[in-house]
Amino acid sequence: MLNPTKSAATWIAVGVLIAALAACQKKEAASEAKGPAEKAGQQIDQAAARAGTELNKAAEKAGETMQQLGQKLENKAEQAQNSKQDTPPAEKKP
Repeated sequence: MLNPTKSAATWIAVGVLIAALAACQKKEAASEAKGPAEKAGQQIDQAAARAGTELNKAAEKAGETMQQLGQKLENKAEQAQNSKQDTPPAEKKP
């Protein structure tokens, strides 16, 4: 049979463990009560994320446009090269 000293120590240890576990739980009420600075910070974070997404889209579109322009420039250069080769040399006048 347990003696009273061991029984009391066991109950104290159980109480400390329960208190420790309760302290680790996230407090829902406290996290919902956000101050104006925290709300503003969240809005700034969201706006920055949206701006980053839009900036990436714009950069991608600009890259595609540059590729298209580069291809057009390459095609024009090839056409100029081909037309130069097809043209007979001009006669020199004395």
